[in-house]
Amino acid sequence: MPKKFNISIIGVKGYPYVYGGYETFVKEISERLSDKYNITIYCHKSLFSYRPKNVGGINLVYIPSIETKVLSQPIHSFFSIIHACLSKTDLILVVNSANGPYGIIPKLFKIPTVINVDGLEWLRPKWKGLGSLYYKFASKMATLFYDQIINDSDEMRKIYLELFKKDSKVIAYGANVRKSKSPELIKKWNLKQREYYLVVGRLIPDNNADLIIKGFLKSNSKRKLVIVGDVHYKDAFASDLKNLANKRLIFTGYVKDQNILAELYHNCYVYVHGHEFGGTNPTMIKAMAYGCAILALDTVFNREMLQNGKFGIFFKKEFFSITKMIEYCEKENIMMDDFRYKSVKGITRKYNWDYVSGQYSEVFKSLIAKRNKIGKF
Repeated sequence: MPKKFNISIIGVKGYPYVYGGYETFVKEISERLSDKYNITIYCHKSLFSYRPKNVGGINLVYIPSIETKVLSQPIHSFFSIIHACLSKTDLILVVNSANGPYGIIPKLFKIPTVINVDGLEWLRPKWKGLGSLYYKFASKMATLFYDQIINDSDEMRKIYLELFKKDSKVIAYGANVRKSKSPELIKKWNLKQREYYLVVGRLIPDNNADLIIKGFLKSNSKRKLVIVGDVHYKDAFASDLKNLANKRLIFTGYVKDQNILAELYHNCYVYVHGHEFGGTNPTMIKAMAYGCAILALDTVFNREMLQNGKFGIFFKKEFFSITKMIEYCEKENIMMDDFRYKSVKGITRKYNWDYVSGQYSEVFKSLIAKRNKIGKF
């Protein structure tokens, strides 16, 4: 029986913590690859009151950190990488370009490394000044210290090539196609099918919830706007949004029950996507997999996902553009029905979790074989 190599995964809040995009990604690929590899996921100790060492064949290590907006993940990742390097790991998978400089540590131990670098973090409004400079520096360091850079979109690959002169492998984020099962779950907010627009994402400036809300309220739509998401820390931007008093707005906060979240997607009139700086965005790929009509911010990343309008329509980063497009959606009922029918077809093999996991496995095998100089196995 062939040896099962040890894979350490670092940079997420933990497992089976599934709310964030990275956490979902790690959950999906780990569960699919745990029969081929001994997988260890490093978890934030403070987020888990119950700390089993193994769940469903996946090993868990709990590392403490300082739980603040800025320091939490970098400190956790640093000590996690040290721990992994001192264990019997054969390869380390890191997520988040903020962990770029830490790639030098496993290099000293001659341990193969892979990093999923995500989006243009240095351009995000929440990382101003030193934060922005650090993210750009860290992304550059990632291209120097890690053995394999992974980007989740072709457009992001182009940016890394142009900016850092480093090619990367494109492995997209995945999605699980799902149909509505329990539409009554949305009644807790007194919602009815097709009588609301939906926004899903953290309440941070680069997701443009403020712009969407402003544009929506200027429209003549009689529907509601449901905003799913929040932030884990005290934040003036998020507080100002949640304090808006308007009967057309519903702020749900985090919706951690995935069945309820799915029904919010399934039953909305249109899903509105304002994310600006990422590659393959988890919330929009989910909207496609759940059969939503989609109105998205016009970016190269969103155009790649929606195939230049085949699976959705776009708005400009101006509140009157949102108003105009909301009113357009109001008039085009048949078109919205057509998008709901077609959007699932956008979940091609590229966005299939089994295919995504298989691609990661090929990267793991190649790097471990290269280190061990044993060729293919």
